Amino acid sequence: MSQDGACKLNGYPSENGGAMNTRPLLNRRLDGLGTTIFAEMSALATATGAINLGQGFPDTDGPESVREAAVRALRDGRGNQYPPGPGVPELRQAIADHQHRFYGLSLDPDTEVLVTAGATEAIAATMLALLEPGDEVIAFEPFYDSYAACVAMAGAKRVPLTLRAPSFRPDLDELRSKITPRTRLLLLNTPHNPTGMVLTPDEQSTIAALAVEHDLLVATDEVYEHLVFDGAAHVPIASLPGMRERTVSISSAGKTFSFTGWKVGWTTASPELTSAVRSAKQYLTYVSSGPFQYAVAEALRLPEAYYDGLRADLQAKRDLLSEGLEEAGFGVYRPRGTYFVTTDIRPLGADDGFAFCRSLPERAGVVAIPNAVFYDHREAGAPFVRFAFCKRTDVLEEAVSRLKRLG
Repeated sequence: MSQDGACKLNGYPSENGGAMNTRPLLNRRLDGLGTTIFAEMSALATATGAINLGQGFPDTDGPESVREAAVRALRDGRGNQYPPGPGVPELRQAIADHQHRFYGLSLDPDTEVLVTAGATEAIAATMLALLEPGDEVIAFEPFYDSYAACVAMAGAKRVPLTLRAPSFRPDLDELRSKITPRTRLLLLNTPHNPTGMVLTPDEQSTIAALAVEHDLLVATDEVYEHLVFDGAAHVPIASLPGMRERTVSISSAGKTFSFTGWKVGWTTASPELTSAVRSAKQYLTYVSSGPFQYAVAEALRLPEAYYDGLRADLQAKRDLLSEGLEEAGFGVYRPRGTYFVTTDIRPLGADDGFAFCRSLPERAGVVAIPNAVFYDHREAGAPFVRFAFCKRTDVLEEAVSRLKRLG
């Protein structure tokens, strides 16, 4: 104990006030995770006045009709108290209807749909519910940083399947070779953050066959399901033969409707898997986002024109930013989906993404994210940097103008 009574991070006092216990306060499963790079880079953007193309949140709100639905729910007293644990019935029904409308999946909203505090909680609850200490989880690398934390908190082991430039496609022979008797779960992400890769039907079929052959569970993060470009299509792996009973599908409203602050996510799965995930979820937040759940139920019923317009708008912004980055001297891997463009900084004479991103606000007035934070083996991601294009067109144009100073 320090003189001011504060407990040191590297230990805590014994019961009799004697010598410092040497056991670390931070659970060793979380060792090395620390503060997220998003917090660091967003703080840097604020401190320098730089344009923040780091974190993936839009700088405009979603549809007015959806906002008004949230206001109505608040005024009508719907959701101002604890909502039902699995989510309000209206939203669970809307999620089931959405899965049938877009993918032909028939779900029971009472037993196969669970509402969560965003997709991040859905991932955490799924990992905590389905994994035992020592289990192995195969995940695409680079991976969204919460995957590492959630797998670690469950006591399981991450086994990365590295996606390599320029295509960032999974090597399915390598996937097969990584499956061992300890493999419990495949953690998929398509469309993939941060590379923008979208799994093809053939790739999904091969992955599904491996899951069936080895009796593996699958959790699939599909939050960018409606942000797919160039005529590509998102196909949930749960719709493939043999996958319905072994897959937890995860999505959310934040990316599709530009309300990331509402934190409304969900899982869809068989009754047995849903019950398991709910058992963990109820001890995380219990419930959340009451009035917003009613608004998201209305959002999910928006007409096809909304989804088509969203894709077209983001594809145009992707092209604007990608072309500007190429003109600025970056190597650019144009994504097939998501909010993000991955770039190679080596053509600019750099090879350390962390150093590059920390200096970029002063050099060009723009914030980006080093892809290395998404890798277990950080050297594999060292020369790659991610930029978000879910911003207003005028903001992207100004960012491109600033980035051209690098050349």
